[in-house]
Amino acid sequence: MSFTKTTEQSSKYDHLEKMSINELLSNINKEDKTVPDAVEKSIPQIEALIAQIVPKLKDGGRIFYLGAGTSGRLGIVDASECPPTFGVSPDLVIGLIAGGDTAIRKSVEYAEDSTEQSWKDLQEYQISEKDVVIGIAASGTTPYVISALQKCNEHHIITGCITCNEGSPLAITAQFPIVITVGPEFVTGSSRMKAGTAQKLVLNMISTATMIQLGRVKGNKMVDMQLSNNKLVDRGIRMIMEELSIDRAKASAILEQYGNVRDAINHYGTSKNK
Repeated sequence: MSFTKTTEQSSKYDHLEKMSINELLSNINKEDKTVPDAVEKSIPQIEALIAQIVPKLKDGGRIFYLGAGTSGRLGIVDASECPPTFGVSPDLVIGLIAGGDTAIRKSVEYAEDSTEQSWKDLQEYQISEKDVVIGIAASGTTPYVISALQKCNEHHIITGCITCNEGSPLAITAQFPIVITVGPEFVTGSSRMKAGTAQKLVLNMISTATMIQLGRVKGNKMVDMQLSNNKLVDRGIRMIMEELSIDRAKASAILEQYGNVRDAINHYGTSKNK
C-alpha cells in the first residue's frame, strides 16, 4: 500500500545544531502552534467516535486504548487519569501498550511488530461487542495496533484510531478513524513531538466529553473526583461552599460526612430544602 507518511518527511528546519537555544525553542513553539488547528479540522471525526462510545459505556462496555511507544504511553496516561478525575472504575478505560507494563518506562525491542500479541492482550480482559477499541499510532503502520483492530472488526467490536497519516493502514482499518495531519516534525521523524501533542489533545477530548456525557460532571465541576490528597480535598470543599452557599467549616464537615462532593451536595441540599 502506498501513502504519504508526512510524519516521516524531512523537517522544514535544517542545521539544528547551529541554532541558539532561543532559536530552537522559538521554532519548536512555532511548530507546536499548528497542532490545535490540525485537531480542529478533525472534530467531526472525533465526534463520530464519541457518539459510538457513549452508548456502549452506558450499556456496560469499556474503552480500550492500544498503542506502542509514545502512543501507548499516552493512552495509558489518559486511562489512568479517568478514575481520580471522574470517580469511575479503573476497569472502564483501559490502556494497553506493546511490550506490557515494562514498556511504559523502557523501550521493548520489536514489541510493536507483533501481529498476534495485541489480540491476546485484549482477550485477557474478555473483550466483547460491548467494548470500543481505539488504536493509537502516529505513523498508522504499527502491526501491534493494526492487527488488534482487524481482529476486533472480525468480532463486531467497534474500532477507532488516532493517527497522523492520511490513508495509512490504521486509518483504513478503523471503523471510526481520527486523522490529525500535523506534517513533518521539528526533528525529522520524532513523532513524540507534534504528533504526540495532537494525540494527547484528542485523548483529552475523547475521555472528557465522554465522561461529561455520562453525567460525571455537574455544571463545570468534577463532583465525582477521588479525594486522594489535600489539594483535592480543598477543591472539594470549595465546590461545596460555592454550590450550597455555605461557609468553609460547614462545607468541610458535610464533605467529611458524605466522603464525596456529589453526595454532599445532593444529600445536604435535599435535607436543607425539606
